[in-house]
Amino acid sequence: MTDGISLAEKLSTFQDHWSPRTVAAFNDNDVMVVKVKGEFTWHKHDETDDFFLVLKGTLDIELRDRTVTLGPGELFVVPRGVEHRPVAREEVHLLLIEPTGTPNTGDKATAAPRKLA
Repeated sequence: MTDGISLAEKLSTFQDHWSPRTVAAFNDNDVMVVKVKGEFTWHKHDETDDFFLVLKGTLDIELRDRTVTLGPGELFVVPRGVEHRPVAREEVHLLLIEPTGTPNTGDKATAAPRKLA
């Protein structure tokens, strides 16, 4: 990487929701941006924590025992093995960091394919 990466510019290159785009990689992790709207599926990641940083909008992360609400500049890490469901009532822009190859649904059979931004 020789130049900085504009997350806003990367987000402007696509419109679809729940389809993360990898913008960088480090130490076997993908740094991704994604636009989300509506409810995602309940899922968990047995092998890794799940990192969410809100860039724009308001995101609810529903857990079985509570809901965590995040605004711009706020982050939350869902511990490995904890079932959760992100919900965005309006379009939300997120930065995600996770080990390369982690299925976004927790299941390789139903995961969205990785795309580069």
